[in-house]
Amino acid sequence: MSNNPEIAKSIQTGAFKTNYHDVGEGSPVFLIHGSGPGVTAWANWRLVIPALAENQRVIAPDMAGFGFTERVEGYEYTMDNWVQHAIDLMDALNIEKADLVGNSFGGGLSLALAIKHPERVNKLVLMGAAGVHFELTEGLDAVWGYEPSVQNMRTMMDWFAYDRSLITDELAELRYKASIQPGFQESFSKMFPAPRQRWVDALASDHADIKNIQHETLIVHGRDDLVVPPITSTTLFDLLDNSQLHMFGRCGHWTQIEENARFNQLLINFFAE
Repeated sequence: MSNNPEIAKSIQTGAFKTNYHDVGEGSPVFLIHGSGPGVTAWANWRLVIPALAENQRVIAPDMAGFGFTERVEGYEYTMDNWVQHAIDLMDALNIEKADLVGNSFGGGLSLALAIKHPERVNKLVLMGAAGVHFELTEGLDAVWGYEPSVQNMRTMMDWFAYDRSLITDELAELRYKASIQPGFQESFSKMFPAPRQRWVDALASDHADIKNIQHETLIVHGRDDLVVPPITSTTLFDLLDNSQLHMFGRCGHWTQIEENARFNQLLINFFAE
């Protein structure tokens, strides 16, 4: 058994095994992480999982190409394949329907899943979500263009947080080491090569399809997000009829970390209604 908290359970999903966290009991909620270098479900959601697990069964997978999920030769990193991966995991765990929480890239994925498989989704939470067109930010270009070094990781993480004191040398070192695990950078560099505006658009769903989403949706964003601009969430709020928008001031792309207690409470209340 690994002493790395990022490595949890493993289950066969299609052609490969998925690393996923499965904590708590009750109605299932899936947490879909973002697309930073070296990201894992645990790194993204470690401060959220215990809070939600008090009331629900929390499932947080490493999506294909990320973390400790098995990498297979020739796999194409497309929205359709990522959506299929999430559905394959739900099927493998015999979960008919789940709440979805998507962060950034994971928000775009959650939207696409709700459009393609509406019957598999209960409620939807979109946090700092991609999923609609926006002009590629300098921050996102830096994140997707990451080349491994401690200094590059530190510089990149500065884009994420409004409160720069969160970005310590220890954290930069930790996330750098995560980003150079065998296979990690190889798959990451294949996902979003320059020019990167096309990948922003590849994560976007059609406005008409978004408008058709009937699921109750909570949209959360940091007002000072330099990676995915807040206009994505105001656009989603305009498009999604059955939605509410919560925006935090003095908060960047890391709402779940910078406003952890409030973020967790928002979700607990939303899922309990």
